[in-house]
Parts: sequence; structure tokens; C-alpha cells
Amino acid sequence: MVIPLVAGLGTPELLIILAVVVLLFGASKLPDLARNSGRALRIFKSETKGLMSDDTKTPEQLEIERRNEPERPSTND
Repeated sequence: MVIPLVAGLGTPELLIILAVVVLLFGASKLPDLARNSGRALRIFKSETKGLMSDDTKTPEQLEIERRNEPERPSTND
């Protein structure tokens, strides 16, 4: 059985890379790293969709815009 290679890397190389990542970030930081990477990819994806169609906004873009809006003080004079 042939194992597909990722970018020309075999199993030993991938295991070494994984070990280095665990040593650099620590096992407790890996879930946070994965979560933040997923968020960044979601934002990137929604922004590229926005570039393709500026007329329509996806729910992700509306959520990002809502989060980025500064808090407006209420004017109850």
C-alpha cells in the first residue's frame, strides 16, 4: 500500500515536524493554535468572497463588520 506524500515529505519527516511543533508550542497551546488558525481562515475566506462580490454580503462578513464597529455612545441629553 502506497501512502500519499504531503509536499514530498514522508512519514518520518512529518513526525519530526510534529514533534518540533509540540516542543515549540507545548501540548496545551496546540488547541488554541488550531482554533485561532481556523478563525483566521474563516475571516480570510469571507474577505475573499467579499472581494468577488461587493454587492452582496455573507453572514460571516456581517458578523465581522458588527464586531469591528466601535461602540457608539448614547446621546440622551
